[in-house]
Amino acid sequence: MPVLSEAQKAFFHENGYLVVEDAVDQQTLSAMQADFAAWVEDSRNHSEPYGEAFDGRARFDVEAAHSAEQPALRRVNAPVEISDAYYQAMNNSNMTKMLAELIGPNVKFHHSKINSKLPGGKTAVKWHQDFPFTPHTNDDVITALLMVDEVTAENGPLEVVAGSHRGKLHSLWHNGSFTGAIENSVAEQCQQQAITCMGPAGSVCLMHTRLLHGSAPNLSSHPRTLFICVYSADDAIPLSPNPMPNKFEGALVSGEKTNRVRSVDYEVELPEVPKGASFFVQQGAD
Repeated sequence: MPVLSEAQKAFFHENGYLVVEDAVDQQTLSAMQADFAAWVEDSRNHSEPYGEAFDGRARFDVEAAHSAEQPALRRVNAPVEISDAYYQAMNNSNMTKMLAELIGPNVKFHHSKINSKLPGGKTAVKWHQDFPFTPHTNDDVITALLMVDEVTAENGPLEVVAGSHRGKLHSLWHNGSFTGAIENSVAEQCQQQAITCMGPAGSVCLMHTRLLHGSAPNLSSHPRTLFICVYSADDAIPLSPNPMPNKFEGALVSGEKTNRVRSVDYEVELPEVPKGASFFVQQGAD
């Protein structure tokens, strides 16, 4: 039985995003919340980023103001490798069924992380598109942002520009430097058109990889924790290293492997990259 209605699928393809409640069952959601609470508690024992992910970087990242008295765990890299609940949500849930209905039937996993905006955090994520961070041979790529906490207008919700996934790709390079954000004048226009994506815990925002988006500060007394997974159609082949390498990269969550490659030409603002420049990017902190 389909999870999404024809109207919901049409909305996604027209607007580039879709918010749906009950993306995971209550048992899985409760286990995800419990696992994150346990990680926050454990973080009291550490004064800096700690643990080891698949590629050797720290599994857990903390804010500069983190302390045992006031833990400030802000990111967990590849939680699917250390939590059955997060793996289940990524691999076999209503969320993955939705993906199959939008870019399937053959869908594979790319990477995941948890981003948590802590109460009173003033940081806003600048406007950008995900595709330049994870380019593929075609743009059947979706970022799924599962709301582990309720997301409100006050606690740092995702903001999007509807329909912008059908426009051009914007450069993230400015004046010879990689900024990870689009040009300020374009970002100002985005802010004027911004639509806020909110929902109760267990909801998911499905976002096309080309959609222009940013994230507001958390001005509330409540955390905003997102489980972020990136998926692609099986015939979309990565063109750059994975920003969060993990042991499940390329695993099918729907359908079967086709051994096909589909390529698409893109209209892109080409950056002026300094000769010999090198950089490493951790995909946006939505």
